[in-house]
Amino acid sequence: MFGKVLVANRGEIAVRVMKTLRRMGIASVAVHSDVDAGSLHVRTADESVPIGAAPVAESYLRIDRIVEAALSTGAQAIHPGYGLLSENPEFARACAAAGLVFIGPSPDSMEMMSSKIRARETVSAAGVPVVPGCTEPVHPGPKAFATAAAIGYPVAAKAASGGGGKGFRVAGGPDELAAAVEGAAGEGERFFGDATVYLERYLEDPRHVEVQIIGDTHGNMVHLFERDCSVQRRHQKLVEEAPCPLLTDAQRTRLGEIAVRAARAADYFSLGTVEGLLAGDDFYFLEMNTRVQVEHPVTELVTGLDLVEEQIRVAAGEPLGFAQPGVRITGHAIECRINAESAAKGFRPGPGRIERFAAPSGDRVRVDTGVAEGDAVPPYYDPLIAKVITWGEDRAAAAAAMRKALDETVVEGIPTLLPFHRALLASEEWERAGTCRDLVADRAWLKSTDDWADRRE
Repeated sequence: MFGKVLVANRGEIAVRVMKTLRRMGIASVAVHSDVDAGSLHVRTADESVPIGAAPVAESYLRIDRIVEAALSTGAQAIHPGYGLLSENPEFARACAAAGLVFIGPSPDSMEMMSSKIRARETVSAAGVPVVPGCTEPVHPGPKAFATAAAIGYPVAAKAASGGGGKGFRVAGGPDELAAAVEGAAGEGERFFGDATVYLERYLEDPRHVEVQIIGDTHGNMVHLFERDCSVQRRHQKLVEEAPCPLLTDAQRTRLGEIAVRAARAADYFSLGTVEGLLAGDDFYFLEMNTRVQVEHPVTELVTGLDLVEEQIRVAAGEPLGFAQPGVRITGHAIECRINAESAAKGFRPGPGRIERFAAPSGDRVRVDTGVAEGDAVPPYYDPLIAKVITWGEDRAAAAAAMRKALDETVVEGIPTLLPFHRALLASEEWERAGTCRDLVADRAWLKSTDDWADRRE
C-alpha cells in the first residue's frame, strides 16, 4: 500500500479523498493555486505545494507542476478526484512516465471512453444498447440534415469529447439543426479542445440512471447498483438518489449486467460509472465516466462501501475484497448539491465570503464540503461548496431526513441552492418521483424558491 498520495484537486472532493487517506494511514499532499492557499483542502492535508495562479490553466491543469509536486514530496501515487485532470489520459501517462501510480483506469480505457463516438462504437459492438443515432462526425450541411431526418426529430447534437452539460444542443426540427451543430461544436472546441460533433435521438423526458462499477487488475468486475440523477438543469445534476425509485428488481439486475458488459468492453479497471437514459423499459448507454463521481456518497450509504478506499486499493494492485453476490442495497439515500448559485436568478453564480456556515448533524446525515465559516468562494472554479446526503429505510424516510437536514443547514454571505432544494423536496413532482424537468425549467417557480430562503425547523 502507498505511504503518501498527492490529491490533484481542490474543494470538497479533495477533502473527501484526504479523509479516507487519513483513515487508511496514508499521508496526503495537497496542491493549490495562489487563491486557494488558505482553503480547507490545504488545511486538511498533511503537506501542501503551491502550483500557480488562480486560473485552472495556470495551476490545477498544469500536469508538469503537479507531477513535480508529487515527486518533490515523495508521494507514490496521485488521486485526481473528479473534473480537472481526472479523465485526461495524458495526465495518467505522465504519472506513469514519472514512476507514479495514477489512481484510476488505464490511459487507453480513459481515451476510449473520453470520445463519445468511440465509446458508442465500442459498447455497441459488445451488445450494449445505445440511443439511436450516428457515430460519424457531422457538420452543418446536407449530410447532417439527412442524418437527422433518418434518426428522427428531436435530435441532440453532442460534442464527442463533451461532458457536464457542455457541448450539448437540441434541435426540435430542421430549422434548428445548423445552430445546434455549430453550438455543440463551439463548446466542444472551447471546453475540450475537440469540435467533433455527432447526432443522436433526443429523448424528451427520460430518467437519467447510472450504474456504479468497479473492477480490479485481476479480472474481477462488479456493479454496485444504480443511481438516479434525473433532477438536472442544463444537463448538470442537482439531486441524486440511490436506488432509482422506479426500477423493478429485474430491471436493476439487467442494468447492472449491461454496465459490467460495457466496462469489460473497454478493458476497464478501477472505479467507473456507466451513465444511461431510461425510457420506459428501455435503457440506453449514454457515456462512461472514468473517475469517481460527485454523487458517489449515495452509493456508499446504501452499500456500506467506501468507494475511494476501494479505488485506492485497486490502484495498489489489490484484488476486490467482495464479489457480486456480496453487494446488497440497504435503504435509500439522497444527495443535494449545495452550489454557490441563486436558482431564483437563473442559477447565477454568487462567489464571495461565507460569513456563517452551520452544517446539519445526525446519524442519518452526511455532509461533504470544501469550505468552512469565513472561507472565500472564488469565482474561478466550480460553484459546488457542499453536498448534503441523507439515508433512510426507504425513499420517504430519506426525503424526510433531507428536508430536516436542509432546514438545519445555514450558509450566510453568499447565495446558495438551499432554497431551491427546500422547495423541490416539498413539491408534488418530487413526491411522485418525477424527473422535475418542468419545475427546473419554470422561471416563475424558480423565482418563488426565494420564499424558502429562511425556512428553519
